[in-house]
Amino acid sequence: MDKLAPRKIHIIGSVGSGKTTLARNLSNKLCIPHYELDNVVWKRHKPRDIKRTEEERDQLLSTIILSNTWIIEGAHYNEWMFQSFNNADLIIFLDTDNSKRKYRIIKRFILQLLRLEKSNYKPTLEIFRNMFIWNKNFESRIKPKVINKLEQYSSRSITLKDTIEIISSFNERAR
Repeated sequence: MDKLAPRKIHIIGSVGSGKTTLARNLSNKLCIPHYELDNVVWKRHKPRDIKRTEEERDQLLSTIILSNTWIIEGAHYNEWMFQSFNNADLIIFLDTDNSKRKYRIIKRFILQLLRLEKSNYKPTLEIFRNMFIWNKNFESRIKPKVINKLEQYSSRSITLKDTIEIISSFNERAR
């Protein structure tokens, strides 16, 4: 792997950890397309999203992974997405502070209600509530599994705690 220019990046973290923001920024900086795992799992459809079959989901992810460059981000931690870990030049685990994630969930919801921030879903109280549930589940159940799994990928994975650490890490890589 060329440490200065990873071309296949997987970003994992909880709701509100900064995955999408980091993916967009890296996508713009490195000229690499980015993909949200939620959009691999769900077909965006009005009035309600439709969940893809396992076959459709796996095929779409495989198509992305077979391309020359990609940034994949999401909170999903399931067997089907490990092919992304296996093919990534760099895996970034955003281990943002839980209180910061909760603040971001609230901020995001308000901005989406005011239509100042775009979302792939209609911001409802149910989804708002679910984001806190997903965040708690990630912290208590998923995070320990991610930390354990990343031991297999230690030579090509990093864990970042906050925005300043993220920015400085990528500035160092760019030198």
